[in-house]
Amino acid sequence: MKHIFIVNTVAGEHSCLKEVEKAIANEDEVIDYEIITPNSATDNIDHIKAYLETHPDEEVRFYACGGDGTLNKVASGIYGYPNASLAVLAYGSGNDYIKYYADLQTFRNVEGAMHGTEKCVDLMQVNERFAVNATHFGLDSVVAKVMHKIRRYPIIGGKMCYPIAVFRAFLTGMRTKCTVYADGEKLNDGKICLCTIANGKYVGGSYQCAPRSLNDDGLLEVCLIKPVSRIKFALLKKYYANGTYLDNPKFSKYIVYRRAKQVVIEGEKGFCVSLDGEVLNSEHIVVENKQQAIKFVVPKV
Repeated sequence: MKHIFIVNTVAGEHSCLKEVEKAIANEDEVIDYEIITPNSATDNIDHIKAYLETHPDEEVRFYACGGDGTLNKVASGIYGYPNASLAVLAYGSGNDYIKYYADLQTFRNVEGAMHGTEKCVDLMQVNERFAVNATHFGLDSVVAKVMHKIRRYPIIGGKMCYPIAVFRAFLTGMRTKCTVYADGEKLNDGKICLCTIANGKYVGGSYQCAPRSLNDDGLLEVCLIKPVSRIKFALLKKYYANGTYLDNPKFSKYIVYRRAKQVVIEGEKGFCVSLDGEVLNSEHIVVENKQQAIKFVVPKV
């Protein structure tokens, strides 16, 4: 097997390249590998596809070394290539998708990733792009935009980035004009507070946006929160974080929850969604689930 490490040198608070190199050097097993440090997200996808096109019969494991954005790009690159699998070395600031399986440290072990178990998992196609973990919008879109702006700043970047972005969104992004359809059913009257379409369970580092999710069942978890007051949202936030909000009768009239194979979103000019933390601008968005479309490596413990 060929092992290719795709290293995002700007994920998290600092480059993880040295950690990756050290982890590989400390392995007793001799492996056929290379380390790639792309200059851009497009380079990620282009390099992966180019390699797989020229090595159709070789079993290849790509390691997303970074956060959810790096994971997203590697998954996008291997889609459609059955000889490729995706492992994660978690060095980003969020790493939300892997929380479906285990904690951060489990996904920082090269040996565990090399000898892990391959699982076929779902992948979302969002217009012409893809998402592994979640497509979310409304309040979350404001959060994503703010995070992109401040994540490299000293003090307020890194781990402080998400709570600061949430606070900013809390002040400015409580109502977004859009209409959401789940398998043809209209879910709202033209405005939302936020909506999450997920295969994973977490967003924002610790928020359980989809506690009932199964990431291989072919169905998207759609959770729409209607416009609410800031006081009501502050009360809801605790339950949204621990994943119990769907079972709390206090919030039932504010939440619409569905499982669907396809979600269509109609927004106004300037509308955008967040795909695993990356921003996509479009007024018409179609999210379709591709069941068990890629092979994801669950590390050996």
